[in-house]
Amino acid sequence: MFVEEKVTAQVPMLQGKALLDKARSLSNRPEDQIARACGYVGPSGRVLKKSFYRALVEAKGYSLPSASSSGGSGSKGRQAEFRTRVHGNGNLLIGHAYTRRMGLEPGQEFKIEIHHETGAIWLLPLEGDAALSAGTDSADQL
Repeated sequence: MFVEEKVTAQVPMLQGKALLDKARSLSNRPEDQIARACGYVGPSGRVLKKSFYRALVEAKGYSLPSASSSGGSGSKGRQAEFRTRVHGNGNLLIGHAYTRRMGLEPGQEFKIEIHHETGAIWLLPLEGDAALSAGTDSADQL
């Protein structure tokens, strides 16, 4: 019976009593199989364990404040830490979360300036020769 459910179209995510009943009926199976049978599978086919466990806890009658305040499916994923480190090869990586927040587009080019008083790194957009020549005075002070 379980093999047939796995092959058929995606099962909707069960909740409440239906989830508890289905999970109890499959309690002799591995957790991943139970979650799949209850419909907790992402678009890529990955088992959504956290969502499954949260739904089980809520079905048991416990309220989870973070799920109700976000309006649905759980957490937002990884959050930006606003920290980075210099890698072993000397590179300093600025991740996608930061470039997206700054509104940067792939292929955009910048002049890198280091502020001589604070040591802050400034990224100055290159928009042709005018932007580059305007910034040469401050770059000469480095």
